[in-house]
Amino acid sequence: MVKLSADFERRLGRTLAVNHTDLVAMQHLMESGPLSPSELSSRLRISTAAATMVVDRLEAVGHVSRQPHPEDRRKIVVVPREDSVRLAAQELLPLVGGVAQAIADLPAEDAAVIERFLGEVVEHYRAALDG
Repeated sequence: MVKLSADFERRLGRTLAVNHTDLVAMQHLMESGPLSPSELSSRLRISTAAATMVVDRLEAVGHVSRQPHPEDRRKIVVVPREDSVRLAAQELLPLVGGVAQAIADLPAEDAAVIERFLGEVVEHYRAALDG
């Protein structure tokens, strides 16, 4: 399952013509909406200089734009472009829909066991990352 997830992520990166770090940046932007470069660097756990390079690459391939911060015009925010979000969604939605249907097709008690199991797996991943 982990390998399949990584394979899918690589395919999505190829579709968007981005490397792994840039793809993760796009995921943050798609989930959270506009972020400042410093917020992006914090989420990616990279330096602000490295985050600037990520934004430069994403902007060069047309996935993001830099816009004035809505509350502080001295700052900028990085905004995902709608066509790039749509392209990523075209790749992701069939997978997400298939997984949702698979769980919906299960009896409620089976779904509850799987949900509990996956919740525990997520906690183990988080603990490993934090430790």
